[in-house]
Amino acid sequence: MIDLVARRYLFFLISAIIIVPGLISLILPPHLRLGVDFTGGTLWEVQFQKPVSGKDVLQILAAHGYGDSLVQASNNNVILIRAKEIRPDQPIKAQIANDLRSHFGPFTELSFQSVGPSVGTEIWQRSLTAVALASLGILLYLWWAFRHVPRPYLYGLCAIIALLHDALVVVGIFSILGRFFRVEVDSLFVTALLTVIGFSVHDTIVVFDRVRENSIRHAGEPFPSIVNHSLLQTLGRSLSTSLTVIFTLSALVLFGGDSTRLFALALLIGVISGTYSSIFNASMLLVVWETGELSALFRRVRAPARAAV
Repeated sequence: MIDLVARRYLFFLISAIIIVPGLISLILPPHLRLGVDFTGGTLWEVQFQKPVSGKDVLQILAAHGYGDSLVQASNNNVILIRAKEIRPDQPIKAQIANDLRSHFGPFTELSFQSVGPSVGTEIWQRSLTAVALASLGILLYLWWAFRHVPRPYLYGLCAIIALLHDALVVVGIFSILGRFFRVEVDSLFVTALLTVIGFSVHDTIVVFDRVRENSIRHAGEPFPSIVNHSLLQTLGRSLSTSLTVIFTLSALVLFGGDSTRLFALALLIGVISGTYSSIFNASMLLVVWETGELSALFRRVRAPARAAV
């Protein structure tokens, strides 16, 4: 029988190697590259009938006081403009549009999104609140669901640590993408993050529930053996479920539209991380806690400090 639990510190090391670069990117400015949903501003996407240079479009915007805008040229003569707030009910938008037409010919407005700074701040605060409340609700639910096992709060804490692992992986990778490829996060990213949290906890509960059943059936066996047996029983189901989702999301990332590609990418990263953390992190943390390895580690860390005092 494969002994996965015996390799628990290797799995912890792999998680650290994945998370640390993202954490470093998050610590160093500009942290996450936030979209107009959070910072406020205007996202304007237009398609011209002939090729147009982003630099030329920026000159038109500068003439109207928007010289600090970010203009990106895309495929099919599409121009994406990120600028400070342009109110659609004010004449300035019509003036810019008229100048663009007079210089570059007719264009089609694909999308126009304008968010005020106060609204962007409110969306950001509500997003953080949603993630915090979801984590608290998961902790309380797992505490209640496993109330008949010794120290049920450990199951909830391990699940929370696993979902925080997944959230850090997704946020850290998007921080790196924003730093090197100017990828921005918007309100859809928060939706993807909450979905990832739910998926991660669902997979973790499947493993923990099997651990609870085997603890009763194999009472008296060492806890690491019970967890390892439970993991092997659920491994095939977890991988099969996750792979079907991964294949679907991979297709959306590769062949989906631009408006959903980043959303699908965040989900794809989160599902892969959630599958890994449910099997190789959450259950391993439970073993480390139950066997007292974590307490022993803290005692070893505190011993030199006490000796120095």
